[in-house]
Amino acid sequence: MSEKLRDQLVGAWKLHSYVEIPVDGSEPFYPMGEKPMGIIMYTPDGYMSAQLMKPGRAPFAVNDFYEGTLEEYKAAGSTYIAYTGPFKVNEQNRTLTHSMFISLFPNWMGQTQPRVVSIEGDVLTLGTASPISSKGKTVNSKLVWHRAQPE
Repeated sequence: MSEKLRDQLVGAWKLHSYVEIPVDGSEPFYPMGEKPMGIIMYTPDGYMSAQLMKPGRAPFAVNDFYEGTLEEYKAAGSTYIAYTGPFKVNEQNRTLTHSMFISLFPNWMGQTQPRVVSIEGDVLTLGTASPISSKGKTVNSKLVWHRAQPE
């Protein structure tokens, strides 16, 4: 019998790629650039946390998080994704859901989102289970993560 999906997920994963694939057949795009940065973690007690960002983000002019300009907040917020909450696995169907207890994007608060999931060795691939809106297009997201190794 193969290892349980839940057990395979537990740990930290570094983002390798993140692409949005439009359902209309137009060109895929990379909302966080072609070399995005990110970590997703799954804990043994059933919580997950995801943080993704575009590299090369500009620092605020003032070294105070609460004193940024509207332009600085817009640039920072539009190049970062963060959410955390419980996750659930259906072992029989090998499906995964993320529930958003906290989210940078307020519209996701309280949502439970299904993910298409596959794990091959130390590579985790996650995708949206149904199309979403991104940059004005209807897309399917595909994120590839590699198991994080201690440094």
